Amino acid sequence: MRLEGWHLIIIIVLALVLFAAPKLPGMARSLGQSMRIFKSEVREMKKDGTSDAKDGSEPVEGRVVNHPQAAAPESRTGDGTDVPPSTRA
Repeated sequence: MRLEGWHLIIIIVLALVLFAAPKLPGMARSLGQSMRIFKSEVREMKKDGTSDAKDGSEPVEGRVVNHPQAAAPESRTGDGTDVPPSTRA
């Protein structure tokens, strides 16, 4: 006897009913909640995409701001290695 696809499906369903019956309602509830969240996120993404297209807004121009410590040359040595300041008095 050769096992086919539907045989495996029946075996899996029977195993779930026998061994995971108490957990099935909780799993179904969490699956339904996940699907609701996914659908609402997809709906929000579609809505955001259409509102951007209607706006016709221009791209925002930005500028690069350097980190304050990167501009301080006294904290660097000339050989390219970083050496912490001496803490001895």
